[in-house]
Amino acid sequence: MNRHINKVAVIGSGIMGSGIACHFANIGVEVLLLDIVPRELTDAEKSKGLSLEDKVVRNRIVNTSLATALKSSPSPIYHKKFADRITTGNLEDDISKVADTDWIIEVVVERLDIKKQVFEKLEKHRTPGTLITTNTSGIPIAFMSEGRSEDFQQHFCGTHFFNPARYLKLFEIIPGPKTKPEILAFLEGYGEKFLGKTSVLAKDTPAFIGNRIGTFGIQSLFHLVRDLGLTVEEVDKLTGPVIGRPKSATFRTVDVVGLDTLAHVAQGVYENCPDDERREVFQQPDFINAMLEKKMYGSKTGQGFYKKEKGKDGKSTILTLDLDTLEYRENKKASFASLERTKPIDKVIDRFPVLIDGDDKASKFYRLSFGALFAYVTHRVPEISDELYKIDDAMKAGYGWEHGPFQVWDAIGFEKGLELIKESGQEAASWVGDMKKAGIGSFYSVKDGATYYYDLDKKDMIAVPGQDAFIILDNIRESKAVFRNKGVVVEDLGDGILNVEFQSKMNTIGSDVLSGLNKAIDLAEKDFQGLVVGNQAANFSVGANIGMIFMMAVEQEYDELNYSIKAFQDTMMRMRYSSIPTIAAPHGMTLGGGCELSLHADKVVAAAETYIGLVEFGVGVIPGGGGSKEMALRASDTFRKNDVELNVLQEYFLAIGMAKVSTSAYEAYDLGLLQKGKDIVVVNKDRQIATAKAHALLMAESGYTMPPRRKDVKVLGKQALGMFLVGTDSMEAGHYISDHDKKIANKLAYVMAGGDLSEASYVSEQYLLDLEREAFLSLATERKTLERIQHMLKTGKPLRN
Repeated sequence: MNRHINKVAVIGSGIMGSGIACHFANIGVEVLLLDIVPRELTDAEKSKGLSLEDKVVRNRIVNTSLATALKSSPSPIYHKKFADRITTGNLEDDISKVADTDWIIEVVVERLDIKKQVFEKLEKHRTPGTLITTNTSGIPIAFMSEGRSEDFQQHFCGTHFFNPARYLKLFEIIPGPKTKPEILAFLEGYGEKFLGKTSVLAKDTPAFIGNRIGTFGIQSLFHLVRDLGLTVEEVDKLTGPVIGRPKSATFRTVDVVGLDTLAHVAQGVYENCPDDERREVFQQPDFINAMLEKKMYGSKTGQGFYKKEKGKDGKSTILTLDLDTLEYRENKKASFASLERTKPIDKVIDRFPVLIDGDDKASKFYRLSFGALFAYVTHRVPEISDELYKIDDAMKAGYGWEHGPFQVWDAIGFEKGLELIKESGQEAASWVGDMKKAGIGSFYSVKDGATYYYDLDKKDMIAVPGQDAFIILDNIRESKAVFRNKGVVVEDLGDGILNVEFQSKMNTIGSDVLSGLNKAIDLAEKDFQGLVVGNQAANFSVGANIGMIFMMAVEQEYDELNYSIKAFQDTMMRMRYSSIPTIAAPHGMTLGGGCELSLHADKVVAAAETYIGLVEFGVGVIPGGGGSKEMALRASDTFRKNDVELNVLQEYFLAIGMAKVSTSAYEAYDLGLLQKGKDIVVVNKDRQIATAKAHALLMAESGYTMPPRRKDVKVLGKQALGMFLVGTDSMEAGHYISDHDKKIANKLAYVMAGGDLSEASYVSEQYLLDLEREAFLSLATERKTLERIQHMLKTGKPLRN
């Protein structure tokens, strides 16, 4: 039976329910969002003479919750207009509407009695065969379906989204006692393909997979931090980006989630897992109990491990909790010798052997915490999952870890990991000994581009299922590379399609990357059919190497700088004018030069989470790699009969002048950075390279021919230039922009107007590129531009001077 999801009902409109509703709306599904009816009027409602029978009152809870979610930052919705796909209602007047839905998702309060009451009501209106799931984070699935019909139980299971539903990829699927296997298979596939999630089939055990391991990790640190005498800042320094974890690390994450929430989950594990060999870890140490008593829950109560306080000058400062006194104090900078030794190591996975191999407090912390974690996860297989890779998948997708615990163990080394377990006073599960006896020294291996993992039942390495839909660059980089330099690796994706993968820091675009791109195009034109530019790092590219630009400008090597800018422009034009189709696959931060590259590809296959924009104003210049030219060209292509062309051009001008960055790929269409009918968006980033390859192949096999070079770009000359100059004068007079901002904007205006031509004219792309390069060069000679670049290099933040 083919099952299609056209409409879902989400029951419960709290933070989680509204987030789930928004994410279904993100992917084009119609959503019915229901919540309870208020039992009393607010003062505002009384003053308006409303009654409890008025619809606006009866839907107040759901409408308020959804409105709050839509205003939150980061936004749960890809585009504001997608919220129109959500219809609200209440559980008394509108519950019968669930009969017309394909999937009902319960997201009410975490109380079994209330959930069972909701399911009883829903069953009276649910159409047989309709999916019905719960988003519980820990209540046993078996308990919730008791007393329900056979059809209900066969189509019922847990579908645990992680908050925020748009951004965290973990989608745990937990079967009930009678859930049909085909329902589980459908949900796994739907989660991956449509919701863009990492679907993980979990067992019906307390806290499932992600929260069982994640809560253990945090609770373990609570106990360890006092033993080692570490401060809050030190733990967050050690457990953040340096080991591939989110910036919020440990204590900031707890503040956001809520200490009370974490304690509730930990208590649930303690009470319901009597055989857990580390059960005592889930009991709270004294300082946590004291915080709970004082309601120091974190962000929700205004104080937790951190507290924001306003000084007499009105400025806010972040204070840190002293774990010994439970008093707040000024933040102290944390530094460790072991961390200093990892600074030259760009890849997180390569840092772990160095981090555990020191003699300072940091190395001891890593040895003990990793040892405890390694031991714990071995005992959870097969308790919470039969396959060890699912634990790694859950931690990466649900907690934002770059590498799961078994992957970290592999990076450290099998025998070394066993040493850490012993040092932490723990023992690994017996199956790890079976591995050792069999001579298997890693949990993962790669063969013929596929990932294999150690299977407990077969006592051998077997392939991770479901890899056919993905291309994993880590798995093919060594075996399929056809060219490499310091900036790129060019891989053969098969079927005549090459991929260019950036390898520079933050994937910046410098001379090595440009050289590699040109080489890839040469290779593709000679022996292949198409080219993809894509990678699987955190970000596609943060733009041009501004450090290189700064050095050339400071040394006044203007001829060399001119040559470098022209090389960038020429490479972008080769992306557009080559004999093979070029596909850009942007994701994450796609800024400046990264955006310009995408603008010049034949097609863009963007991940939904793409934050793209031309941000060069922040460093005192205009887009110089064809971006300014391209926005003028796109404005020209947008002109329609009877348009006020100046207004159209102004929108493209402002996209650059205000350094606008999309908050999703869908917003990029509004900015003119993606083009409807040509560029596409994929929700699951893991599928992006495979999808880009498929489009390159389709274009090649459909008879791709090189497009003719454009000489028909309509520019408006003095008419547009005058309007822009008046606008920048007004902005400066109103103190909205600085004198240097005005200078940059006027340079951009000159380029996008096509110069001071006396009337509207048609010009070539090269004409605009020459204007763009001249403007970029002149700005690069300005002292204030150099100050901006230097400030960005030092702080990572723009300077307004």
